[in-house]
Order: sequence, then C-alpha cells, then structure tokens
Amino acid sequence: MGEHLKPPLTRIPPEVAAVSDYEPLARERMTQAAWSWLQGGAADEITVRENQAAFQRLRLAPRVLADLAGGHTRLTLLGQAFDHPVFVAPVAYQQLAHPDGEMATVLAASALGAGMVVSTQAGLPLESLARQAKVPLWFQLYVQHDRGFTRELVHRVEAAGYRALVVTVDAPVSGTRNREQRSGFALPPGLSAVNLQGAHSLPPHTAPPGTPPLFGSPLVDTALTWRDIAWLRQQTVLPILLKGVLSPEDAARAADEGLAGVIVSNHGGRVLDTVPATIVALPAIARAVAGRLPLLLDGGVRRGTDVFKALALGASAVLVGRPVLHGLAAAGAPGVAHVLHLLRAELEMAMALTGCRTLADVDASRIWRGD
Repeated sequence: MGEHLKPPLTRIPPEVAAVSDYEPLARERMTQAAWSWLQGGAADEITVRENQAAFQRLRLAPRVLADLAGGHTRLTLLGQAFDHPVFVAPVAYQQLAHPDGEMATVLAASALGAGMVVSTQAGLPLESLARQAKVPLWFQLYVQHDRGFTRELVHRVEAAGYRALVVTVDAPVSGTRNREQRSGFALPPGLSAVNLQGAHSLPPHTAPPGTPPLFGSPLVDTALTWRDIAWLRQQTVLPILLKGVLSPEDAARAADEGLAGVIVSNHGGRVLDTVPATIVALPAIARAVAGRLPLLLDGGVRRGTDVFKALALGASAVLVGRPVLHGLAAAGAPGVAHVLHLLRAELEMAMALTGCRTLADVDASRIWRGD
C-alpha cells in the first residue's frame, strides 16, 4: 500500500513566516524514500548539521544612525548583473519534490530575479529550462568519463544560452549515504537525468572481499584532475567555476589556473562526513585568493542573516538548495519564490540594522568579535 501524500498547497498559509516553516510542509508531500534522499547526508550526517550550527554560532555587530538612502543589494558577477546575492543551488531530480520540477524553480527564480544553477541531473532538458528563464542561468557540470559526450553537452549548454559552467569537483566517488540506503531509495519510473542520455557508462565494478573496493576501479582511475579542468577550458568560451572547494590551497590554485570563480561547498554534507562547515572554511579561502576571483558559498543557509554572514566573511553570493526544494514540494513555483523572497527580505533587514547601504559595506567588521 502506497504512502498517503498531501497535494501541493494552492495558497501559502499566513503562518509560514520563515524558510524553516516549509520543511514540515514539504515532508508531508514527499515519499519517505525521496525525503531521505533530499535531507540525508554522508555517514552520520555530522557535517549536514554543522553547516547550519556554524552559522548560528556567529554573532552580528549592529551599527546605528547610518545613512541608508538609496540602499540596494545589486551585484555583478562574471560580468552579469543580479538583483541580489541569493542564488538557487543545483539540485538533481526536482520532480521528486513536485511534478513541475526544475521548470517551476526556473519560473520562480526568474520572478524573484535570482540567479540559478541547473543540475546536470535535472529531470528536464536543459534547453527547455533555458527558454523559460528570465535570469542568467549557469549549468552545473559533472564531467563524464566519456569526454566526447562531455564536449557535446557543453556545446548544448552554450547553444542554449547558459552563462557559466559550474564544475562539481568534490565527488569523484559518491558519499556513504546511510539514510538513503536504509530507505531503499531509487528513482521512480519515468524520472532520469535526461541531459545525460547517450553517455557511455563505465563498466560495472564489483570487489570481492579482500580486494580494494574503490582503488583500481574504473571510477577512480578516470576521476577528474586539474588536467581535465585545463582540457575543459579549451572546449568552451564560458567562464568556469569550481564547486566543492574547502581547501585554501585548492582555491589558490584555481585562481592561478585562471578559473572564473570558486564555490565553497561540502556538497551539503553529502559526500564526506566530518569535513568543516562551509562558513568555517570560507575565511581562510578568502585570504588565500585575496580577491583574485569571486567566491560563492552553499551549505546551511536558512536565514538572511546567514547570507549576510557569508558576505561579511568573503563570499560574493550564496546558493540555496534544500530550502528551495522544501518550497517546491510544499507549493510549487510560488513556494520557491516565497523562500527566495524571505531570504532577500531578511538580508536587507540585516544590512539596515548593521548600517550597510550596499553589499560593498558588508565586511568582517559586521561580525561580532567580542573582547
């Protein structure tokens, strides 16, 4: 007997006052297996929890009597203009949350002026999403071992009008997602990564007891390297950002290699457990790159004050993943739009109450240091 799921809301209840209010509404509208996939992380999910907890430990330093006339949240990234620094992170298979999937998210991001990164593992064709977008779209790329297919995919992305490639570099192998395993998660019939159709798969690998489970496998032997990033740069005119960087040394090398940006990310805690929260890793990375390329951050953003803290410690923008899917599951495109609106409104409040007229005023002096 199947699970009884509530239908998406047709109107947003007035008691939904914060992004976190969408989480229980989303849970009632997703299967147990899909919820485990969305909410789960690697192993004991310590990093999943720490991503939020680290933001909560930071305190803000208010300032008074500042001149806020003409204030705004506009920014320019990679030569592209955005109304505010709250972006939609790449999340796969969004039809697990709502039948409209990524299309609803694109429409909501467009309505709210939010930049959006479309996942390689979207359930809808990248071209159809681009046709509906009224904001710059970036494409998150998992470089396939089939480099010829990867080249063709990148050319499709360019032809569709995407404005940047976001290359995920922190997942050469999947994390140990125990919650997902225990739920027996599998994609439902009819849902697949449509943009990867035609790619050649790696041969299956099984490791009998007593042999290395990963090392020596095709997956590890063909894992992405800096050489592949150099190759990718030769295949495209699009700016390339690396997503999944936690090391200052890796971020500095990205700047040395001429990459367009770095996204400080631990994959939402879904790959390697007990790595640091992204907001904890950010300051050292910002010092290492010293302004040579823009930094973005994802992981644990649930409040506009979290957005503010990330900007204060060196990020130019943040990306939001799970909360967007909570809004999508609860109410489709209006839910996503409301999530983005709440975060922007809270960011503007934090700016006003700390004396910041524009994003340029948001710096480390707005983080309380104490005595």
